[in-house]
Amino acid sequence: MERFLTSDQFKAIQPIAFAFDEGLANPSNAFTVFYGERVPWWFYVKAEGPTGHGSRFIQNTATSKIVDICNKALAFRDEQEKALNADPGCKHGDMKKRKLGDVTTLNITVLESGVSTDGGKTHALNVIPTTAIAGFDVRVSPNLDLTEFKAMLDEWCSAEGLSWYFAPWWKDPVREHYTTKIDESNVWWKVFRGACEKFGIPVEAEVFPAATDSRFIRRLGIPAFGFSPMNNTEILLHEHNENLHQDTFLKGIEVYETILRDVLSHDE
Repeated sequence: MERFLTSDQFKAIQPIAFAFDEGLANPSNAFTVFYGERVPWWFYVKAEGPTGHGSRFIQNTATSKIVDICNKALAFRDEQEKALNADPGCKHGDMKKRKLGDVTTLNITVLESGVSTDGGKTHALNVIPTTAIAGFDVRVSPNLDLTEFKAMLDEWCSAEGLSWYFAPWWKDPVREHYTTKIDESNVWWKVFRGACEKFGIPVEAEVFPAATDSRFIRRLGIPAFGFSPMNNTEILLHEHNENLHQDTFLKGIEVYETILRDVLSHDE
């Protein structure tokens, strides 16, 4: 999608009012629509330090530095997980329980260090390595400003005299949050919501917890909704035995027909 948006084919179909992208199922009777998504950041932290024999107390080793970074990252991860599972504390239903898209997830997906002479099949466990690398997968919620998140990473690393860098293969990281308005100022939101209401099905607006092509579309200023009319359906995205009941499938076609009819007949 990112390449397509710079192509002549895309330029030839302008102007575009708004776009639809994939959504997720909803185990309840409601439809879920996504108006934004968490920004993925994939990055590494590399630490360097002195070597020595494993029987000594070597100071400021690469592994000790990278462990400190990981501990800070895991503490942040714990804060976010607790925020996700926290009781909203309101007895009158004014506050909704947070969804995954409302918080930022962080996972350590790479840990690399050690001294090896056979490509990592075995390691010299009595030798302190001079380098250590940690890789991270972070999905930043729109509720956390990316400038603030970057500043936090810089602070973590500067305390150890280190720096972090985006994955080298990632040429154009997203550095801002892009969301679509879901209020009365967005006519397409009103048309979409009205079409769903014809079926008597409530609509729950959320932030998509992972990443979809719509992030590139929204970055161009084009409103985009992530929507799949699959209510009363367990979320089995990419899982074994992912399935959809035939009645839900057929009803989804009817829903999309209604939405597209209302959208295409709308006259501003």
